[in-house]
Amino acid sequence: MPLHNADIAAIFGEIADLLEIRGENPFRIRACRNAARTITEFGQDIKNLFDQGGELPKLPGIGDDLHAKIHEIAATGSCRLFDRLRKEFPPAISDLLRIPGLGPKRVKVLYDRLRVRTVDELRQAASAGKVRELPGFGEKTEARILQALAAQADQSRRYRLAIATQYADALIAYLKQVPGVEQAVVAGSFRRMRETVGDLDLLVVAAAGSSVMEKFCTYDEVREILAQGGTRASVILKSGLQVDLRLVPAPSYGAALHYFTGSKAHNIAIRRLAQARGLKLNEYGVFRGASRIAGDTEESVFKAVGLPYISPELREERGEIEAARSGNLPLLITLQDIRGDLHAHTGASDGHHTVAQMAQAAQASGLKYLAITEHSRRLAVARGLDPLQLARQIDEIDRLNESLAGFTLLKGIEVDILEDGSLDLPDAVLARLDLVIGAVHSAFGLPRRKQTERILRAMDHRYFTLLAHPSGRLIGSREPYDVDMLKIARKAKSRGCFLELNAQPDRLDLHDIHCQMARDEGVLVSINSDAHSALDFAQLKYGIGQARRGWLAPGDVLNTRTLAALRPLIKRTMQ
Repeated sequence: MPLHNADIAAIFGEIADLLEIRGENPFRIRACRNAARTITEFGQDIKNLFDQGGELPKLPGIGDDLHAKIHEIAATGSCRLFDRLRKEFPPAISDLLRIPGLGPKRVKVLYDRLRVRTVDELRQAASAGKVRELPGFGEKTEARILQALAAQADQSRRYRLAIATQYADALIAYLKQVPGVEQAVVAGSFRRMRETVGDLDLLVVAAAGSSVMEKFCTYDEVREILAQGGTRASVILKSGLQVDLRLVPAPSYGAALHYFTGSKAHNIAIRRLAQARGLKLNEYGVFRGASRIAGDTEESVFKAVGLPYISPELREERGEIEAARSGNLPLLITLQDIRGDLHAHTGASDGHHTVAQMAQAAQASGLKYLAITEHSRRLAVARGLDPLQLARQIDEIDRLNESLAGFTLLKGIEVDILEDGSLDLPDAVLARLDLVIGAVHSAFGLPRRKQTERILRAMDHRYFTLLAHPSGRLIGSREPYDVDMLKIARKAKSRGCFLELNAQPDRLDLHDIHCQMARDEGVLVSINSDAHSALDFAQLKYGIGQARRGWLAPGDVLNTRTLAALRPLIKRTMQ
């Protein structure tokens, strides 16, 4: 059975959850969580690597025991520890862990005290007011659980973009090997770089007689065939992800790609432009009467309705058509525009590699500078640095910079913003840094006014450069805290500091709407990997996708600048 890195990582994540519910050693639990993250971010397909006789290189946090389990999972689809844990708990316990706000600790309390084993049992217990009586819950938590359950009932399962990418890339590579296939591409929300996708829409152009439809339906990962015809097929993969394939003729390829990329609102608006010109536009082409006048490329479709090409990420009917008509579409940022990364961790806090190793990996990724920004002491779970430890790292970075060629390390810190808006470290040590990233890691439930005031006070601090992951959300597991983002953006503008777009696929924070807001307010955004290992710089591409959805051009992004141009900008925030 095909097994992607995401599948292996999911097993380690579930092992960690079940171990925590069981009350196991926290170090063992953390090792499994770290393994899940490392496997997700590993650049090669692990199962393919093993199948071809290769060996897994030494990965951070992966010792002999975990290495053996990876081998076992890649070979069998599971491992003995996972099977044993699953037998101890009801199968539906995993569904509880997917509910925002319910981590393993709370699931354990629900399981031990109320014998809650399923989502329906949780809904009944919360509706009856039993959850609020449990230690660590309360009335507000119970209300949030009910809200999350209601929201979950309204949504089909969605997949983070980085996870969907693993399935999409493998499937496209498979289809391109089928004889006669000329084009194979993923359309839909995936192509628009939405942060989550519900399904995959594939378009294929193939020569007459190609077996591509049959090959698609017999793909090894297909669990269920929903529909199969001459030009359309729908399947469910073993992961649960639905994939729809449409076979289109070459003269209709551009029109079909535009139509199936969407969004629906954008497509309706473009169709109205066509109608106003006496044209008919659909997935088969652009027609004047019975004659097709465009449709082989997307560019031809846009030209037929009097517009320049509009990038897929902008197609949300949020002003892109008016901007295109007036010649004001932004020249969107690309990954090649990024010169450096201003947020990264090492083994000194909760990262996995040394400062030197992170520098080497960043340089190998094409970057020219990297800021090392460990957590501060308040975040004990991440082994945050105290003033003495930070001072030692400052000296280490100074020494390393003397030996680096064509690359520079910047000295920084991801300092906790405390509940009163003060920063977690004293000015004496912050003054020695090149930049200070402020971050909220606690008290997420403060009311909107208090949360906003807390961040505004922090931004007023004399040593404050950048606000990290500004909404605090974790996609699918933690809602953003309630904060007035317009006030935050305007404070950044007046203070001369910056906002982060955190490229971690489970964050992608700033939201695309807030990226556009920052641009409109004249605030520079820094697209950072928040790297915790040498593998994580590959995450920058997801931040770029989010930035493009937020209309950001290279000039709107802080770290597109050379180091010489960057230094004065960050220095003025440290005075």
